[in-house]
Amino acid sequence: MKTSPAAFLRQVKQEIAKITWPSRREATQATIVVMAMCLILAVYFFVADRVSAGIIKTILGIGA
Repeated sequence: MKTSPAAFLRQVKQEIAKITWPSRREATQATIVVMAMCLILAVYFFVADRVSAGIIKTILGIGA
């Protein structure tokens, strides 16, 4: 079944009306959580990379 452009736009408007947007406080809290997790993961992967590089260098006997 093909939908006319006007019907499509009406459906879009109805769907947009159903959206519940987060409050400013909720959006701020979510942003802080995401940034904190990014920082934690960045530190974790940095440390994991350094440790694994050190182990590989020790095994292969390269570096100082």
